[in-house]
Amino acid sequence: MNTFDDVWPRIEPVGGWLTREQARVLHDAVVALPPGSTVVEIGSHQGRSTLALSLARPDVTVVAVDPFRAGGKFGGPETRGVFEANLRRAEVRDRVDHVGEPSGDVRRGWRRPVDLVFVDGKHDVWSTRTDLLWAQRLPAGRVLLVHDAFGSVGVTLALLLFVLPSRSLRYAGRVGSLARFERTRPTLHDRAALLAQLPWFARNVGIKVLLRLHLRPLARLAGHRDTADPY
Repeated sequence: MNTFDDVWPRIEPVGGWLTREQARVLHDAVVALPPGSTVVEIGSHQGRSTLALSLARPDVTVVAVDPFRAGGKFGGPETRGVFEANLRRAEVRDRVDHVGEPSGDVRRGWRRPVDLVFVDGKHDVWSTRTDLLWAQRLPAGRVLLVHDAFGSVGVTLALLLFVLPSRSLRYAGRVGSLARFERTRPTLHDRAALLAQLPWFARNVGIKVLLRLHLRPLARLAGHRDTADPY
């Protein structure tokens, strides 16, 4: 079994918004799964997160759900070509099942077990809600990971509307904007911990506004040292 430090050099060159420590969270979540598990990834882009998941264990299958539709912000068939090339370069193409359909359509026809779900699809409220419904396929105690959980207005609203009142998903912390939820009954403390992330979310939205207005010096004063959005 590869350690994260072994596989990171194969992940790092791939374009995307997953940080090194967030990639480690994905890797470690797969390592903790039972043998022969299945991971569902919603939103693959160029395959950065796909590699973090698939390089962790040779016996785990990653189902990458991404329609790669043309005309979107992140590209269509051209992006899929980059995604496929990155999987082949990392020698994990045989561990990844790509499904080129919307996640809601895939979920409705799904008949296989699911042991881990990673959500990083479209960031509007209703698309995120559709993706979050995959948590219903997880057995008790399993993990749902959500990227941009506190860095996107749509994703954060979806979490507040559909996860905060949930009786079966417990907020278990975050690394940057990558949030971890466990398939178990939450306590009032768990719900409060989720709400406690809202000031950090507001800070991230403010930084995004400053970056759009080309006010990077003010963003630096707020503690943001990167030229990209906080994630």
